Amino acid sequence: MLDVPDARLSPALVAAALGEYGPAAKLLATTRDAAEWELRDRYLDRLATFARNRDGWLVSWLAAAPRDPDALLVKAELAVRRAWDSPASAEQLREVAPLIAAATEADPRDPVPWRLALDHARGTHATHTAFETVWEQAVRRSAHHYGCHVAALRYLSAGWYGSHRECFDFAERAAEDVDPHSLVRGLPVRAAFALLTDGSAGRPSPVLEDRIDAAADQAIGLSAGFGPGDPWPAEVRNLLAYVLVVRGRWAEALEQFRLIGPYALSFPWSAVSDDALGRFLDARETARLHVAAQTPLRDRAGHGGARGHYA
Repeated sequence: MLDVPDARLSPALVAAALGEYGPAAKLLATTRDAAEWELRDRYLDRLATFARNRDGWLVSWLAAAPRDPDALLVKAELAVRRAWDSPASAEQLREVAPLIAAATEADPRDPVPWRLALDHARGTHATHTAFETVWEQAVRRSAHHYGCHVAALRYLSAGWYGSHRECFDFAERAAEDVDPHSLVRGLPVRAAFALLTDGSAGRPSPVLEDRIDAAADQAIGLSAGFGPGDPWPAEVRNLLAYVLVVRGRWAEALEQFRLIGPYALSFPWSAVSDDALGRFLDARETARLHVAAQTPLRDRAGHGGARGHYA
């Protein structure tokens, strides 16, 4: 399965499927009270994804608690997503600006609404100056929030208002001064992914190829700090596995697939295929076959060699 929920999120999704908002409200309130901003953003993403097709629980929540900071945040996230899907996305995004403002004002400590504001600024074609103003508000609340950094990286991407070099510059600077276990250390591998999936970019220059491999090396170091099957670094590990496969670093890619365990995610595979799970499985199998082909027969058979294997 893709996007397997962790033990905290799963009960909230099950309850939402039954039209009950209580567990989701409790989950988001807990992350807000504990300032668990990365988890808050991650759970928000999954709850809003669920609400796109089944939002009765959210409607009931807003009716019961129209000023609840957590309900307002889910409402704003859902509105932004629906606006992005519109053919007139820039116009639709401008119309949901009051919802984002309400979410930012509901709890001034929370950086997650400012991640929404950064996505909103990109979609409404904000100038660099206007974007930087929003960025300052975001990092004032959490200097190393991964979601806000990803939003900034998207704004700086070649497909929007920057270039691949600007993406790498930003990502590498951000990754320099963070805790060794911070997800921001994996930001350069996201810049690498953006370059490798840009069909108009052509073959990367040797300098950019070096930066891609350096980004992968740094993400490998980040991944090594967590145990196998840990949901926390799952996005970085999925991105890293893709980059390593493209770079032909088969053994390292296979190791990341092992570490991913049950936490195969839709992203990044959905960005390169309409069948995200199939693309993930194909990449994993390709890495496995290449490693097998490069492994001497006696190593595969164990210390006893081929004769020992078949004895």
